[in-house]
Amino acid sequence: MAAEPPSGESAVTCDQPAALPTAQISAITTTGVGAMTTAQVAAIETTDVAQLKTSQVAALTTAGAAALTTAQVQALTTAGVAALRTTQVAALTTDQVAALTSTQISAVTTAGIAAMTTAQVAAIQTTDVAQLKTSQVAALTTSGEAALTTAQVAALTTAQLAALP
Repeated sequence: MAAEPPSGESAVTCDQPAALPTAQISAITTTGVGAMTTAQVAAIETTDVAQLKTSQVAALTTAGAAALTTAQVQALTTAGVAALRTTQVAALTTDQVAALTSTQISAVTTAGIAAMTTAQVAAIQTTDVAQLKTSQVAALTTSGEAALTTAQVAALTTAQLAALP
């Protein structure tokens, strides 16, 4: 017989997050979120992702953040995006980065922008580049700056161009 999980909590199986009501998803502790498998993270309903607390978003493992679907990424609140740790941002796929909205991309921390790979920088939608704060543009690494596409550079404002490293 398997041991009972601590605190009397029952283990959540891979398909169960989708079946949990939003109130129960938002009640999962940060320890519980950090223990979720990538399959469990991907099974969270998109509408429930929008209800995640910033502490829960930050508690996702790096692999868990990378397991979010593009629809789940788009469902993150701007506060949720701002809560992403540097390692989580660096783990996002190019499809996930491309799925970020203008308001979401402007919510990524400067440390998160600095941690982006060249492929991630190139994946930022051209229309979203114009929404970057000058501090975010200044945080680009030299290789990140070199990864900007011609269309992305053309979308930068004068203030953003002046902020390039």
